Amino acid sequence: MTSRNWVKLFMSTLFIGGIVTVVTGFIVRWDEFAPFFTNFNLSEILAITLWLIGVGFIFSLLSQAGFFAYLTIHRFGLGIFKTAKLWNAVQVVLIGFVLFDLIYLRYIAFAEAGESVLPYIGVALLVFIPGLVVAYYRGKQTDMSTFIPALFFMVVVTTLEWVPILTVNEQSWLYLMLFPLVICNAYQLFMLPKLNEKSMKERVNKKVAKQITRKPSNV
Repeated sequence: MTSRNWVKLFMSTLFIGGIVTVVTGFIVRWDEFAPFFTNFNLSEILAITLWLIGVGFIFSLLSQAGFFAYLTIHRFGLGIFKTAKLWNAVQVVLIGFVLFDLIYLRYIAFAEAGESVLPYIGVALLVFIPGLVVAYYRGKQTDMSTFIPALFFMVVVTTLEWVPILTVNEQSWLYLMLFPLVICNAYQLFMLPKLNEKSMKERVNKKVAKQITRKPSNV
């Protein structure tokens, strides 16, 4: 990917993270923010919006760091396990392990006596179901060999990025962080092949342009 397209991906993902966090924040914490709208307290609304944008930028940066870390890990995995089939099998095992831990560890940490495990399963499904959808369409975008890597990224890497909030049991913050992470991660997955293709075309065009300028004139 060229530096120009990398900057484009960085800025657009940053913008998406900010916008999604603002929308999510006002929805999940509406009970807290509603009085500012009913009283039309414009200064408070603006201050909250700017704060949510800043928080969203942080979530976006976590998402982008996780994305580029996974691209590196994916290459190492292919190199270590030699074949994509074996590396995909390892990723499937890790997906199952992370989902189990996401349910079990939070349940034993936060569940009260007699509390059902279903809400904790629901939290895991909030990662797994969007991951399946994104991985399916990512596979349709190129080929289905990308399904498992995309699912691994959407489940395992998103969960790792989500860890700072998973260590507490505050529902609004869980959602406030999760939705921007999922959307930013999905956006980067879908944009990567497009920007790689665009970068390749730009390099070819640049190479052709250099060859034309170096070609001796017949005049």
